Amino acid sequence: MNIFLCCAAGMSTSMVVNNMRKVAAEKNIDVVIEAYSISEFEDMLPLNDICMVAPQVSYKFKDFNKRCEELGKKCYKIEMKAYGMLNGESILNQALSTI
Repeated sequence: MNIFLCCAAGMSTSMVVNNMRKVAAEKNIDVVIEAYSISEFEDMLPLNDICMVAPQVSYKFKDFNKRCEELGKKCYKIEMKAYGMLNGESILNQALSTI
């Protein structure tokens, strides 16, 4: 499973990704997690199963969700509280909630 977080610049998002990877490793979950800027969305979407939209770019969610649906991908808004607290476990659980 491939998950990408879509963000503005990637500074705080890279910390979230690292925390998500740590939790996935601890729970032995086979997943690849990366972060990309909104300008890379179209290029990265075909290569991933799930798009997680960071709070700072939530204004793009409607457009991103529509594109994800067209390609049979999942798209979620990352909850602001979980993002702000760098709660990798909560965000990973949100991404995997429909599996």
